Amino acid sequence: MSSLDIARSIAFSGLSATQVQISVTSANISNADTKGYTEKTANQSSSVTSGVGTGVTISGITSTVDKLLLKSLVGADSDLGAADTNNSYLTELQQLYGSTSSSGSSTTGTSLANTIAAFESALSSLASTPSSASLQANAVSALAAVTDQLQQTSSGIQKLRSNADQDIASSVTDINSDLQQISDLNKQIKQEAAAGQSTADLEDQRNSALQDLASQMNVSYFTNSSGDVQVYTGSGQALVDSTAHPLGYTPASSVTASTTYTAGSATSGFSAITVNGVDITSQITSGKVSALITLRDQTLPAAQSQLDELAQQLTATVNAVSNQGTSLPPPATLTGTATVSNATPLSASGTVRIAVTDKSGNLVSYKDLDISSDTTVGALVSDINSNVPGLTASIDSNGHLTISATGSGNGVAINEMTSSIGSPGEGFSDYFGLNDLITGTSASNIAVRSDILSGTAALPTATLDASSTLTVPSSVLSSGSATVVNALSSALTGSTNFAMAGGLGATTGSFTDYAAAIVANVAGKASQASATYTAKQTAQSTYANSLSSQSGVNIDQESANLSSLQNKYAAASQIITAINAMFSALMTAMSAS
Repeated sequence: MSSLDIARSIAFSGLSATQVQISVTSANISNADTKGYTEKTANQSSSVTSGVGTGVTISGITSTVDKLLLKSLVGADSDLGAADTNNSYLTELQQLYGSTSSSGSSTTGTSLANTIAAFESALSSLASTPSSASLQANAVSALAAVTDQLQQTSSGIQKLRSNADQDIASSVTDINSDLQQISDLNKQIKQEAAAGQSTADLEDQRNSALQDLASQMNVSYFTNSSGDVQVYTGSGQALVDSTAHPLGYTPASSVTASTTYTAGSATSGFSAITVNGVDITSQITSGKVSALITLRDQTLPAAQSQLDELAQQLTATVNAVSNQGTSLPPPATLTGTATVSNATPLSASGTVRIAVTDKSGNLVSYKDLDISSDTTVGALVSDINSNVPGLTASIDSNGHLTISATGSGNGVAINEMTSSIGSPGEGFSDYFGLNDLITGTSASNIAVRSDILSGTAALPTATLDASSTLTVPSSVLSSGSATVVNALSSALTGSTNFAMAGGLGATTGSFTDYAAAIVANVAGKASQASATYTAKQTAQSTYANSLSSQSGVNIDQESANLSSLQNKYAAASQIITAINAMFSALMTAMSAS
């Protein structure tokens, strides 16, 4: 080969290499803002034939990614995925509890504490005129606002738990898509590498899928000798090896406060997250899915248990007071809320006064019944039927004690006197729930008694005369007494013992104090979640920026490279032009000779 042939080959190889480099540089500039794209380099090397340089060649198109930095970013993605989810859900949870007062008044604002304070205020107004129908209605409405808010907040918590469960299912779908993409890219990368093609762009796609996967759940991974990325759970369960292993999950059809996840239980309310039939739920310790599991199974149930403690104590306290009174006019039938049977054992002592009065509260008949010898509910029913004239007692089909006046227009009234039933020592009426003001067993179903709420029955604000003896037909019920209303107000504002619930320690205080503590507890968790999110976002951004600085596209640098490559291309073109001119001159000279 002549010197001119060699020179032209070198020039053409330079031109070809520069074309590839310009193409790669242009792609870098175009993809500068493409998520996950890393700067590509067309690696150039010399071509040597028989010891003589014959030009240059592009040996490959590669990108340089710091593997340790990428691993740190993947871990930060998991932490940020968890923090973002926690922040979002706890912000929603906080909003369920309403706003606190901003004016300094305890009855403004929409938080539970404010709503309870408004009920206390309504009772205070009622105490001045206990017989006022409008003030009684206001008190009932204020109490209904409390029970409604407890129900709505409870329902909101369970809705959040259901949303978390559905989000787990959605995340599992995304995870499976990422796992399959990583597996598919593993195969494509091997195929392209075997064909001598660049795999840099495919590796970028695989790294992006890995980062997205990590934001959903924590994973460990490594690249094996054949270039495949192998992915495992934190405890070593394979997610991608020679193939993808998809996760299995079935969201619950409905979620209530009693719906729970129990590992290894066939009756668990929530499904396990599985891989190849193996439960990996406990292996997911970071990422969005981990946060969702914790929210669904711990954080939100804790909030529910705090509400339940408030609801149960409120029910017990209010009913204990309301059962000391009776309504005027008295009801023709009292039906208890406690579920019993004739055979239910009864540990009772003391005396209860049961009376029959007319609509105006005038005495028709009564009996001070010693219940200490009644060892079963059935015995007590017989005792009432045998000793209290004008009344019948029975256990209805729902297992509730009912006491009815037999005379037309007459009603039943009770004074618990010294009666004490069961280990807590509840009064007769309170034990059976004959004059309950609140029904329900938890925040999810707490409510004002339906007949009182509808207005078909009056508040039990009157009391049956406790004098040693009563005379027919004297007035024994007075609607003007504030005894029951004041007792109710004192019970709400006084000290109540609240048990440990949902992370709140056992405490003693008023109902507004405890409600305020619940709201503050949730607000504190939301604030902490927000701070954690900010910190994790900063950490993730730091790693992402470091990786971008190391392997991302620098527009200024690439623009300068492009200008330099254009000059190289022009120079190679000039060389080819010169060589062609020399060839022409040589051919002319040879023709002339």
